[in-house]
Amino acid sequence: MPEYLCYFSCCKVQDLSSVRRWEQQGRGAKIEEAIIEEFKAHFHGKLIQPKDENYPNSMPYPTLQAAFDELYPPGLQWYWKGDFVNELSDEAIDLDIKYAYEMPTMLSTMHYYPIDGKPHQVGPSDTPWAYRQAKWSKVIVGVDPDPRNAEAITAWASEYWEAQRPHSESGAYVNFMMDEGEERVRATYGANYERLATIKKKYDPTNLFRVNQNIEPAG
Repeated sequence: MPEYLCYFSCCKVQDLSSVRRWEQQGRGAKIEEAIIEEFKAHFHGKLIQPKDENYPNSMPYPTLQAAFDELYPPGLQWYWKGDFVNELSDEAIDLDIKYAYEMPTMLSTMHYYPIDGKPHQVGPSDTPWAYRQAKWSKVIVGVDPDPRNAEAITAWASEYWEAQRPHSESGAYVNFMMDEGEERVRATYGANYERLATIKKKYDPTNLFRVNQNIEPAG
């Protein structure tokens, strides 16, 4: 996969024939080939002009940022869970297929965002991000406009995430996390946490900036 190509695999409620096709074609080492073929077949010559016969061209960053605006307008109910992933095992893929069939609402989804190329060329202690060896950043999201469905989307995302824990790392991309406590934040930053807490003590000793996945000032 060339470094300039950005893609992600996902599960959504739409045409379940795609899920069944990936179940048949995308096992183990073949999953990337199945994803690429599905991607090329769907997007070639439609949303973006192809650079050559194999891959699409680049697009302006604002276009990418606005890609989901119509699908996910303001005011929706959201529940997020995430993890870093090193390997898409057959067992993990089976769970993805199971929970894809059980998706509670049309707007709920799961994405695997690939981590490769340049991120792997940076050491785990060179920046706050400790999971430089990870291959994927996974997000599970329960979404619906009706507050009455909040319990259903939360239960689906939570159960899905718990089932996938044996196949995931301890940390996650922080924007894919809810309020999950200090232990989860520490696991995400790993060996970098104490260094970050020391910096936080220097520049924000009262923990003013705390409405986030908070790193508390060192004691």
